Amino acid sequence: MAVSSKDTRIKLVRITHVYYTHKDIEKAHEFLLDFGFQEVKRVGKDIYYRGSSAEPFVYSARQGEEDVFGGAAFVVESESDLVAAQKLPGATQIYELSDAPGGGRCVTFYDPVDNFPFHLVYGQSPHPDEKALPQLDLNFPTDKHRPGNKSQRFQKGPAPVHKLGHFGMCVTDFTKSYEFYTTHFNFKPSETDAALSTAIQLVHDSTGKDVTTFLHLDRGNELVDHHCFFFFEGPESHVHHSSFETHDFDTQLLGHDWLRSKGYESCWGVGRHIMGSQIFDYWFDTSGFIVEHYVDGDLVDDKHPVNRTLASPDNLHVWGPDLPPGFLQ
Repeated sequence: MAVSSKDTRIKLVRITHVYYTHKDIEKAHEFLLDFGFQEVKRVGKDIYYRGSSAEPFVYSARQGEEDVFGGAAFVVESESDLVAAQKLPGATQIYELSDAPGGGRCVTFYDPVDNFPFHLVYGQSPHPDEKALPQLDLNFPTDKHRPGNKSQRFQKGPAPVHKLGHFGMCVTDFTKSYEFYTTHFNFKPSETDAALSTAIQLVHDSTGKDVTTFLHLDRGNELVDHHCFFFFEGPESHVHHSSFETHDFDTQLLGHDWLRSKGYESCWGVGRHIMGSQIFDYWFDTSGFIVEHYVDGDLVDDKHPVNRTLASPDNLHVWGPDLPPGFLQ
């Protein structure tokens, strides 16, 4: 990533994992396996899970007295970025991830507006067993990719998680939150300059006040996910959801049917988003948190223009079930 020598922002490379605390860890564990995670390590009653990517883990389930979101973690570009992170609000000193798969070092700071934890990591060892499911040959009306006499056959089961794609928060002061994250990190400033304001999608209300932003990491001409962090303004701060990429549409629907057959509660889906384009499927876990399977999301780089739209239930999806009441609360 080419950056100016005057750019003092902390450079983030990718989102890597999330932490959740569950009162009933065994019920949570059963759901997480049915959702498509793979258990990779236990430390006491805490459980680490990975996907099929090279990330050493993508989800940490912790045993606790309350059901609490424990924050998301991002990989920083260099050791100097981790050192600089110690100056962020409420930041810890650098500490070792001694119990976590892949090890590494971490700094935890706390959001200056709403005090939720945010983790920055460096030096994790990748998992050696990255796997990719086979890509299907699909037949279209005038373009047949699948050889003759070859069928598509599937097995029922969970939709395997590949990686953590993004997480979202409700914040109590959009302007302050937006200023903090775009000033201190390579979540790029928005519409002040079209050449610099790339791939940040803002949604505003009818008065013109910005209320939602979808942020990706500015990695120059490197293609990255349309968003890895989003937030919107509301009366009380809380995590909205964490989203995990699975393999393809068939896999996603197989996972949807698997979760439905197990009696879990669907939140919203399956449908196709407009912002980011991904096909979504939201579920409530056994602690009431929302987690999402997604496939086919947009990729963007520094040439992607900023989109600004009016906040409306109609701009969230182009097909699928109606937006559930209270989804954006």
